[in-house]
Amino acid sequence: MSTLSCVGASVRVGLCVNVCCLALLGFFPNPALSLDSQDREPVQELEPVVVTATKTPVPLSQVTSAVEVMSQTDFTNHNARLLTDSLQLGQGLAVFTSGGPGGNATARIRGGSSQQTLIFIDGALVNSATLGEYNIGMLTTDNLESVTILRGAQSMLWGSDAAGGVIDIRTKRGEGTPAMRAFAEFGSFNTIREGASVGGNVGPVDFTGSLTRWDSARFSTLNYRRGAGERDAYRNWQASSLLGIDLPHDGRFEFAFRWINTDIDQDNPANPLFGGPFDVFQSKASTTQFVFAGNYSQPITDWWNQRLTLSRSQESAITRAGDNQRSVTTGLESVPGSFLNSDIRTKSNRIEWQHNFQVADPLLLTLGYQFREQLGLNKGQFSEKTVSSHGGFAQLQLNLWDRLFATGGFRQDRHNRVGDSTTYRVTGGYLLKETGTKFRASYATGFRAPDINELFFPDFGNPNLQREKSQSLDAGVDQALFQDRLKISVGYFWNRYRQLITAVFDPVGCAGFTTFGFCAQNIGSAKSQGWESSLKWIIIRDVPWFKQLDLQGQYTYTLTRDLGTGARLPRWPVHQASASLTYQPIEPLVVTVLLRYVGSRFSTTGNQQPLPDFHVLNVAASYQITSSIQGYVRADNILNRRYEEVLFFGTPVRSVFGGIRVNFDIPVASSVP
Repeated sequence: MSTLSCVGASVRVGLCVNVCCLALLGFFPNPALSLDSQDREPVQELEPVVVTATKTPVPLSQVTSAVEVMSQTDFTNHNARLLTDSLQLGQGLAVFTSGGPGGNATARIRGGSSQQTLIFIDGALVNSATLGEYNIGMLTTDNLESVTILRGAQSMLWGSDAAGGVIDIRTKRGEGTPAMRAFAEFGSFNTIREGASVGGNVGPVDFTGSLTRWDSARFSTLNYRRGAGERDAYRNWQASSLLGIDLPHDGRFEFAFRWINTDIDQDNPANPLFGGPFDVFQSKASTTQFVFAGNYSQPITDWWNQRLTLSRSQESAITRAGDNQRSVTTGLESVPGSFLNSDIRTKSNRIEWQHNFQVADPLLLTLGYQFREQLGLNKGQFSEKTVSSHGGFAQLQLNLWDRLFATGGFRQDRHNRVGDSTTYRVTGGYLLKETGTKFRASYATGFRAPDINELFFPDFGNPNLQREKSQSLDAGVDQALFQDRLKISVGYFWNRYRQLITAVFDPVGCAGFTTFGFCAQNIGSAKSQGWESSLKWIIIRDVPWFKQLDLQGQYTYTLTRDLGTGARLPRWPVHQASASLTYQPIEPLVVTVLLRYVGSRFSTTGNQQPLPDFHVLNVAASYQITSSIQGYVRADNILNRRYEEVLFFGTPVRSVFGGIRVNFDIPVASSVP
């Protein structure tokens, strides 16, 4: 197919979500909307409260940033096992997995890199100290309450690595009568999943805890259609908990913990120029991660409250190169290089103390201090290295008549390797309550300090590197219609990235850092711009055979450009779209159809190694057999599409997974003495 045809097809498929939605809105008869308003009550749904955008609780309708919130309900409706299953449906995000369950998966926002996306779990920084990014591919949705995606530069509040955006992941908080839940699941690729959780609240104490295990085999990390013969195994143990205590005078203490332990068999997707890709035997990556976070919040007066956060995440990643490998292009066998063996240990510590002052009725002043420290070592390559920073920030929020909103703030960071950085951010919005219309806009600057590998890795690291810089602008309109049944959002964004850290061959400039003339330098610059649109439509509620019919969709148009070469940025599609249709014909049965479309893109810089567009159709369903027992099923890639998210890596064929969930209350006293 010609390039022009591919682009045309991409546009047609990418716009199908919005076109279909508008067509349905205009021509599909809606029994629920035709009912007389006196015969039924309007739909009442609790509005999400967003903390990530300002570090203070703000109703979603008053947020002036580009933000998306995914809830536990979304994870359940999707029957999502991994967090990536839901994140891949988000707007402005590029989330690709390298080879099936457990494969490395990173998130990038609006043309930025994965190292420019800052990720937190319960306030703990989890980006790798050595790589600068986080592998979301090993995180399941078990015991997760919500995920907030904040798009655009956010360094003013969050510091380094938030040049592209922030993803804030939160563990479920215990509510209601203590209950225990358990599940067991079986499916394709010899998959077995099982787990149990407990949660609830007793008096001032609330708690949740979960333990799950996932085993699978018969899935080739390298695309089996390219000739890979070995099927690779995957194992994932995961435990999490959150303990909360309500203290006197509206104070609260929370302690969150998460443990992740994974083992995955690997292949080597080396470029054919180097004899690859290789089907590797007995190659394995083992990762163990611990995340600890403590949060204490306490009002001091009726106009002053404070919050203290202490967190730590630590990870060990051990890779075994394997015994032998076979090239799927030439069939030649060889022994993997010993340099592929690695033992990497990292730690990330974070302390933040935040104070909020209600200066006057419309003004809220936030002052904060943050200490951040990341340590990393690579056994056999370099000893433990440290990067750290001290940062202070100030933000002023304005709220006039619950209609006019604005924020403005600045931040000063002092980094032990790259010195001082100043960032700022301003946002504004106006809510026209009579029509349900909100106008919003923001402008911000961001930065990313180099990671430990870029500074110190032998024959590559450059200790003279400076920080990457970014500028971010967006403007959008959010519209609610038909008593909030239909919500539409359209926005434009623009980003500029400077001093990007790029690996280059420069024997003169790299002298002193490498014997091969190849090192990291601040020579890259890029930009991205585009459009984002989303739709949430409550089509029908509570009529015969239509207990619920909801539609959600998003479309993202992203133009990226390397300003040095003029080429597109690697792994960034111009068009992305997704849609989910949830249908509940009767109370016990819920069916969700999920469609994901990704446009064509290039795997590497300079518009090299093109990857064609693809679309995937999944279906998830659950049936409440009794009040305590639920059966569920998920069918992935039901059209059996052949595609690759990342060049050479495998993706699931048509596959089915089904299981049982059981829950029951735990008898406890209704109150504590």
